Amino acid sequence: MLRLVLRSHLLLRAKLALYKGYIRSRLTYAAPAWYALCSTSQRKRIQARQSITLRIIVGVGRYVLNDAIARNLCIETVEEFIQRIACRMFDIADQGPHEFLRNIAPTQERSSSGRPLAREITKTPPPKQ
Repeated sequence: MLRLVLRSHLLLRAKLALYKGYIRSRLTYAAPAWYALCSTSQRKRIQARQSITLRIIVGVGRYVLNDAIARNLCIETVEEFIQRIACRMFDIADQGPHEFLRNIAPTQERSSSGRPLAREITKTPPPKQ
């Protein structure tokens, strides 16, 4: 159903608004909490889903680079988007009036299991592709 809408003759701005408002919000729901725990292959799959969707929206052939499509549409990578919303979420929580939300996900060393903490995605820049 969504593929039909994205391939339709709607204006490009309308398709991008649909992507940003509906698809990307579902793709990254609660991402500041779970994205740090994703493996590299899972992150690549999420980024691939965005690239496929943008390719459908624009309707380009297979020989156009995904980076070129995203750059021309001014769409950031999934990792950059999640890093931006995570920084904003933690800043709002740390500076808010509610004491119990301050330092909700403290910055500290990794646990003994080696799993990353949720706040770590705000500290590391996204990898260059």
